[in-house]
Amino acid sequence: MLSRCIATDPGTFATEYWGRRPLLSRSGALPRDFADLLSPAMVDELIAERGVRAPFIRLAKEGDVLAKDCYLGPAGFGAEMPDQVDSAKVLEQFAAGATIVLQGLHRLWPPVIDFVHRMVDDLGHPVQANAYVTPPSNRGFDPHYDVHDVFVLQTAGQKRWVVHEPVHTHPLPSQPWTQHRAAVTDRAGGEPVIDTVLSAGDALYLPRGWVHSAQALDTTSVHLTVGVSAVTGVDVARAVVDALADNATFRASLPMGGDPADQDEIIATVSKVMAQLVETLRDDATALSGAAARQLTRRHAERTRPVAVRPLAILDAAAHSDTTPVRWRHGLVAAVDTAGDGITLRLPDRVITFPGSCGPALLALHRGLTADAGSLPGLDRADGTVLIRRLLREAVVVPVTPAQA
Repeated sequence: MLSRCIATDPGTFATEYWGRRPLLSRSGALPRDFADLLSPAMVDELIAERGVRAPFIRLAKEGDVLAKDCYLGPAGFGAEMPDQVDSAKVLEQFAAGATIVLQGLHRLWPPVIDFVHRMVDDLGHPVQANAYVTPPSNRGFDPHYDVHDVFVLQTAGQKRWVVHEPVHTHPLPSQPWTQHRAAVTDRAGGEPVIDTVLSAGDALYLPRGWVHSAQALDTTSVHLTVGVSAVTGVDVARAVVDALADNATFRASLPMGGDPADQDEIIATVSKVMAQLVETLRDDATALSGAAARQLTRRHAERTRPVAVRPLAILDAAAHSDTTPVRWRHGLVAAVDTAGDGITLRLPDRVITFPGSCGPALLALHRGLTADAGSLPGLDRADGTVLIRRLLREAVVVPVTPAQA
């Protein structure tokens, strides 16, 4: 999916643009446009027919987010929840110049759900997607920077984008643009790096921290912002620190009687702990690296979601597990531990154990094998049927239809 968003090859993008500088990609250089992801008709369907609720929708105008009662309300008998979108109110605000923001489309809209899953595969970082629908000649937000990388995909209409260099390079989520509001305003008044109009099918990549603003031209503009929460060296360092929780030396209390106002004393304590850390990193590097790696894997699993399962179809497949072909649930993070007599499957939220004879089959499925009960390595059909039934009910594998095979 990355190749749909960039007018260069992924290798060049990785070495020359990722986290470094913007990339403007015109529709003529891209494989196709983005109307299949979110067209104006799809926006109308989401607002009018899909029961969208806050916080999956918000409205903004000229830099300000509108109060929720401007566009939300109950939906009548049987759906009295007060946080549902009121399409007539949205029409009123949109006609008055408000931008519609559809948030979390990677959880709501099937074309975007699939797109985001595949972007995670390509990038290796958590990904999400919002849509911005701006009426003619209006803007939703003031110049600002984001704390995540973005791919702007123009799906309909036109929008002028003005981009300036960062005032705070590689900002973390704890370092939003509002901490540098004056510097952002000053930078936005200078010479831009990019001043261009995106038309339907164009794309723009912006690393986090690059100051930008956008304004629709004489037609309604619809664009997707695909946000990427990049894993950083700080994340790795935090994972190492978390892994130190298994080390009794670092869990021990510091001496009593310390003066928190004595900077020399505090610096001495910090220096001592840092020396202990350096020694631990030198002596136990392999164990600590492994523990930190598990922490990072766990965090990735918490920030991404595997493909959703269809409960009725899964139970029906489990009832016919002797003949149903299956494959690993896309995006499910797990580790298969073959140490010892049994097999342990470590999932983000639980641990499942299996007989040792299931090891080859589990490893093969984890590595991408599509198989039915009779073709699982190391098992006969009867044992394969039992294994597939359990994996289906545990939402580890999903059935494969003939069209998917």
